[in-house]
Amino acid sequence: MRTRSLLATALALAAMGATPALALPGASPAAVIDVATAAELESALSSASPGDTIRLADGTYSGNFKTTTAARSDARITLTGSPKAVLTAGGGYGLHLDGAAYWTVQGMTVTGGQKGIMIDAARGVVVDAVTVHGLDMEGVHFRKSSSDGVVKDSRIYDTGNDGRGMGEGVYVGSANTLDDRSDRVRITGNTIGPDVGGESVDVKEGTTGAEIVGNTFDGKGLTGANYDDSWVDVKGNDVLVENNRGSNTTNNGYETHSQQPGWGCGAVFRDNTSDLTGATGDKQLAINVTNQSDDCRTTVYASNTVTGGKGLTNIDVTP
Repeated sequence: MRTRSLLATALALAAMGATPALALPGASPAAVIDVATAAELESALSSASPGDTIRLADGTYSGNFKTTTAARSDARITLTGSPKAVLTAGGGYGLHLDGAAYWTVQGMTVTGGQKGIMIDAARGVVVDAVTVHGLDMEGVHFRKSSSDGVVKDSRIYDTGNDGRGMGEGVYVGSANTLDDRSDRVRITGNTIGPDVGGESVDVKEGTTGAEIVGNTFDGKGLTGANYDDSWVDVKGNDVLVENNRGSNTTNNGYETHSQQPGWGCGAVFRDNTSDLTGATGDKQLAINVTNQSDDCRTTVYASNTVTGGKGLTNIDVTP
């Protein structure tokens, strides 16, 4: 059901002393679209306009859901529901935002299928307070130059169930290419793990300016296959890793790599707390820097701490 409430919104704003914004000439007023079935959700995803909110009733929505509609930075489209509104896929993507810039995905659960939330060529997407689990591969993936995205206050676990030792919690960019400029993705306040088949966060070469801040990582379930032996792998440039807490790993807490010349450089590690108790790998470092050079610097501050393992890092520490 599509409910237009522009007058009510204007009156409420006036009561608070605010001046309501006028709709642009010829533009439709923002709407709330209430949905309760998979068919209604598919229809809403195709018909929503900038400024609209799609509101999910509690229940199970079976299928592979996709939108190609772009919103605007000043008129986002919001898809929202409680954790009891569950998108369940049988293969493919649970939710695919394909060119769907400036969407907010909020509150719901996404499970089943190959990948949870796939974001392609879509700037400014916000994934907020979702639960993503029970997947063959990645939980949330920013791809095809999906810049300025956010994943916040979400829970991601039980990924990578196809047995290949893959399936990161949050995946930024694409491997083996520098054409995917999924830049400035912010990953903050999330709980990622346990049973994530790959790293909790993997930031790929070709991407710049990711921020990984205030998350909790549980590496229980890391397989060690395909070099997945840490919570975070930094292969992009100028990545900030700050104020995270990690436990349970097969080897290291955080790693940097140069998969392509000039990449994996400029990372900053600050105020992270690492518990390496039980690690059995060859390094067992909180922060393993594999590519330090005059032209490719990583900074590890003394405010990082480690319990267990064999040490904080393999490079000089900055006070």
